[in-house]
Amino acid sequence: MNESIVLDVAQRAIGVTIMVSAPILGFGLLVGLLVSIIQATTQIQEVTLSFIPKILTILLTLLIFGPWIGSVITEFTINLISNIHNYVR
Repeated sequence: MNESIVLDVAQRAIGVTIMVSAPILGFGLLVGLLVSIIQATTQIQEVTLSFIPKILTILLTLLIFGPWIGSVITEFTINLISNIHNYVR
């Protein structure tokens, strides 16, 4: 196994990680930003008010994007396992 193969596998793994986590983090960021703006304008500084919408948004995002996330991770894993004979050499 030479370093070009290792770098290629690592690059694909990082790409899959970013691609899979981007929707969850993006929607969580948007909802957190909106809740923070609402809290700042109304001067309500309740800590739980910021967590509950973010948790619900992340759960809803996981429900919507869950099958896609599973298929991307499964495809990457199957590709990695099926090409393992190339990596061992």
